[in-house]
Amino acid sequence: MLVAIDVGNTHTVVGIYEGEELTHHWRISTDAERTADEHGVMLQVLLSAAGLGVPLKPEGVVIACVVPPLNGTFEVLARKYFHCHPLTVGPGIKTGMSILYENPKEVGADRIVNAVAAYDRYNSAVIVVDFSGTATTFDYVSSRGEYVGGVIAPGLEISMNALVEHAAKLYRVELARPREVVGRTTAAAIQSGFVFGYTAMVDGLVDRIIHERGEKTRVIATGGLAELIAPESATIEDVDEFLTLKGLRLIFERNRRP
Repeated sequence: MLVAIDVGNTHTVVGIYEGEELTHHWRISTDAERTADEHGVMLQVLLSAAGLGVPLKPEGVVIACVVPPLNGTFEVLARKYFHCHPLTVGPGIKTGMSILYENPKEVGADRIVNAVAAYDRYNSAVIVVDFSGTATTFDYVSSRGEYVGGVIAPGLEISMNALVEHAAKLYRVELARPREVVGRTTAAAIQSGFVFGYTAMVDGLVDRIIHERGEKTRVIATGGLAELIAPESATIEDVDEFLTLKGLRLIFERNRRP
């Protein structure tokens, strides 16, 4: 059994693997102020509700964290509540992928993990579009399996927050597909801007990346908001909500000691 933990700026996703099968998963809000004990109690409740034994004693714990204050928190969590030393994705970890970024330490762990999982899936050039609430990232992997780089854009939720905060007469609406592009209410107009406008940005950037790189490229989306945008996109081929967890499992296997 393996526990995979993806700590993002907006949400933290926890998955339980039995071999290659993801048997359980949970998505919780990320809170940098939450302690290891608070996380531990929350996870114990989730594990018990799923019928899993507590305390859980997995073979290992693998973590990708992009919130620096929580790195130590989740390492303590792994040792105290799962009784093992975690593998945290970062410098010195075997990923099986060359990183061509000018400063590899600047690349978020989740972006590398996504790239590893996507290349393992297609074994070809691939773009990973990761839709989180805070940022939407585009990561390009070459046909030789090299992480080349990518694009970072504001996420849908943080964009909504900025719009509501700075426009006195606009208000928060549900992030949902409107019936038509030309909205005839303020809510529909905002939804159109976010869903159709964001889709146009995604397709435009993907097209530019493929044109610039000049090789046949697959496109996969992941993240909590991928299901909202992907159906409208002309470039996204697949959606895998758990791509990051799959990448974490692969990296754990590549760092397993004999």
